[in-house]
Amino acid sequence: MEFTDRVIKCIDCGAEFVFTAGEQLFFHDKQFKNDPKRCKQCKAKRSRGSQRVRPETRAICAECGMETTVPFKPTQGRPVLCRACFQKQAGRGQPAATPAIAQD
Repeated sequence: MEFTDRVIKCIDCGAEFVFTAGEQLFFHDKQFKNDPKRCKQCKAKRSRGSQRVRPETRAICAECGMETTVPFKPTQGRPVLCRACFQKQAGRGQPAATPAIAQD
């Protein structure tokens, strides 16, 4: 299969970048199905850990009735819990007791 350089537009910054024949061969050898979507600068910026801000949604806790915020959009029919009630249900609300060590 013969590859030629192609120009692709970055979905983050809109700049055009070249998807070289060598990169295409690498993608083909690794059996990657999708072409790259970001230029090298935007890809590096993403991998450095510039995390996206998670949307906070206000909700009422189904257990205690307190107002809380959650990092997701609640779906209808599923209870939303505040952090304290969630940890109680998950069994992580209290620190684990350390076992006593027997001395001989």
